Amino acid sequence: MLRRGFLKVIAWTLGGAGGAIADEPMRAGYTAHMTRAFEMKRRAVASGDQPYGAVVVKHGRIVGEGPSRVIVKRDWTAHAEREALRDAQRRLGAADLAGCVLVSTSRPCAACERAAFEARIERMIHGEGLTDAGAPRG
Repeated sequence: MLRRGFLKVIAWTLGGAGGAIADEPMRAGYTAHMTRAFEMKRRAVASGDQPYGAVVVKHGRIVGEGPSRVIVKRDWTAHAEREALRDAQRRLGAADLAGCVLVSTSRPCAACERAAFEARIERMIHGEGLTDAGAPRG
């Protein structure tokens, strides 16, 4: 299980848009969450949608998840990240997702990053390499 103390150890690359997660226990914790995000990606593809998936994690536990539903819903805002944010807000009964981490199969687009910022997401982690994109920007 991921412990909060591990969240302090993040490696940043100079001149880049973030860096890889350095602490191995933390990497192991987010690897499991990324696996679930990739399951959401497979679910999206199986339903005929775009190949993206995301989950929202709070205190090491998935509290929201979403496959891309842009094509299925015919809604350009139904990106995997927003679907995961909406699911987390519904499950937690609050619009404020402070203390949560957004884990997605690829770097969120600017609109999804803005949505994460508005929801007060703490960090964004994306891709198989668990790239830490840092806090969302508004």
